[in-house]
Amino acid sequence: MQNETLAYLLLEDGTYFIGKSIGIEGTTIGEICFNTGMTGYQEVFSDPSYTGQVLIMTNTHIGNYGTTSEDTESNTAKIKGLVVKRFSRKYSRIKAEGSLQKYLVDNNIVGITDIDTRELVIHIRNKGAMNCIISNSITNKEALQNELEKAPSMKGLELASVVSSKGTYELGNPESKYRVAVLDLGIKSNILNCMIERDYYLKVFPAKTPFSEMEKFKPNGYFLSNGPGDPSVADYAIETTKNILKANKPIFGICFGHQIIALANNISTYKMHNGHRGLNHPVINVKTGLCEITSQNHGFVISKEDVEKNKNVEITHIHLNDQTVAGIKIKNKKAFSVQYHPESSPGPQDSRYLFDEFTELMA
Repeated sequence: MQNETLAYLLLEDGTYFIGKSIGIEGTTIGEICFNTGMTGYQEVFSDPSYTGQVLIMTNTHIGNYGTTSEDTESNTAKIKGLVVKRFSRKYSRIKAEGSLQKYLVDNNIVGITDIDTRELVIHIRNKGAMNCIISNSITNKEALQNELEKAPSMKGLELASVVSSKGTYELGNPESKYRVAVLDLGIKSNILNCMIERDYYLKVFPAKTPFSEMEKFKPNGYFLSNGPGDPSVADYAIETTKNILKANKPIFGICFGHQIIALANNISTYKMHNGHRGLNHPVINVKTGLCEITSQNHGFVISKEDVEKNKNVEITHIHLNDQTVAGIKIKNKKAFSVQYHPESSPGPQDSRYLFDEFTELMA
């Protein structure tokens, strides 16, 4: 495809952009959102939590350091589409194995470049996340609108079981000190790496696995992963978590897993205006008073009001930009969770101590 091929971006509210095409020829539809990270685009694109979403990268230049298999967080790119200001087909990096254009083509991603992403991000920040369509094959605005109307809302959409592993698998050394049962709700590979580094032997289970099946592994603890979609409709994961808590087993949840632990404790979740996505989000640890710069990717959050009313749940972390709940601990259980990504990838490693806290909980 030639660089001058036009692409068209239409938002649900009628906002319209014309730019140049990147990736493959075709059409894609999803919920539009933005990521404020200045690096780590390949880790972001392959994060399963982005399933169903068209992503705007706010950094001006994307693609300039190419791609490498080392930087993937899952087996394929998970975004539905890509929107950038300046797309670099040339790249420079010793480790690079190919261009970002090749990566997008290999992963069947439709994208658009050469549009004013700052204007677009400001619009979404003000109006909120909404569905959009990108196409380089449909050129008529009315036809784009007709296609866009077919798209489901992210609210109420169950996606965790769609991206989850279809079968169980084991990682690490069977002789490790700690055995951890991992519920895969859309897990990033670097989360698994962080646990293996801490001498965990892992068995990863599909999203809909019941507690009784996970318990056969005889784990020292349970882990609930990140993932996409609306957590409130993941009844299977909520039920499994209730049973883990009832058995008083150590449990740690990240992002979607954090929301599932909250739901299992009668704390509601809601869809945010435009979500938190980036590697530069400030979070304060309530206990220590220290600030962490965190990597985040979520469009849903738990109710602070519900947490404050629940005498069995304690807030451990707060997001400093909007005061939303970023971490909780269940007072009468061996359970805690955070809304952000302590494994980073991409992002700073300020929060990796949380894996050590999980180790202490199991010990």
